Amino acid sequence: MSMPQKMMRRLERAEALDGAAKPVSKAVQRAVRPRIVRNLLSGTNLGHPLHPTLTDVPIGAWSMAALLDIAGGRRSEPAADLLVRTGVVAALPTALTGLNDWSDTIGPERRVGLVHAASNSAALGLYVASAVARARGKRRQGKVLGFVGFGVLAASAYLGGYLSFVRGVNVNRTAWLHGPEEWTPTLAEAELPEGEHQTVDVGGVQVLLHRRSGEVYALAATCSHMGGPLDEGTFEEGCVVCPWHGSTFRFSDGGIVRGPASAPQPCYETRVQDGRIEVRVPPKGVPERAVEEHPHRKSRRTLTRMSAS
Repeated sequence: MSMPQKMMRRLERAEALDGAAKPVSKAVQRAVRPRIVRNLLSGTNLGHPLHPTLTDVPIGAWSMAALLDIAGGRRSEPAADLLVRTGVVAALPTALTGLNDWSDTIGPERRVGLVHAASNSAALGLYVASAVARARGKRRQGKVLGFVGFGVLAASAYLGGYLSFVRGVNVNRTAWLHGPEEWTPTLAEAELPEGEHQTVDVGGVQVLLHRRSGEVYALAATCSHMGGPLDEGTFEEGCVVCPWHGSTFRFSDGGIVRGPASAPQPCYETRVQDGRIEVRVPPKGVPERAVEEHPHRKSRRTLTRMSAS
């Protein structure tokens, strides 16, 4: 195991960080509770988490500022100063989206994320000080502060990459699910009364079945956000609410009503054939079958559900 890997393992097991992480996480969760705030910070309507997109701006601005400070000469000083200020401004919404994402983590991910956030905060503080020094004409001091800030930023970026690519934080947990392309029988229709739900295994994929108003709906049973068990969630107004973080999905099309999820749930067609409920992945080019309006979101959308063949 390499030295960076050993360091990350130690950080993951540093339970002493939990004392600070838990209250901060709870405070952030309270702050992002309103649906409009949660959806905005989570990138719910973007289609993937917002935080990774925003990180490109401060990292790019501060990287170019460091390059100009090293090799740009006097003529590039105004540009370097502008880039430092740009990074400072862009870091604020980036931090807010990062805190939103981090508040949903637990255990090792929460500990690593806390250090990641602290490192980013330290880098931001150094760049603010650098911007102030530059504005006061203390260019040498401003450059030194910027270089130190860039070093801290690089270390923090490593932690962020570890969270995303090693721990899989905020990766779509349904990305590799492959449901049946052909109609596949599950359970008997009589086993799913009105208003009830059951999880069935369909070719190795866990599918959540739910009957509402005589229609049978089917979604992937694993929440796309953090892998929560949707069958243990609550069912209300044609939606299922994940028990872990409150992501809310429409049964009609798998669309997201409330984040933090940013990837819709895989949605399956259903029908009743010979007394058994069958499911399949909707084929491409399926024509519209019906239209429904959700009380929480006044938009029209296609349904591809069938209660009987």
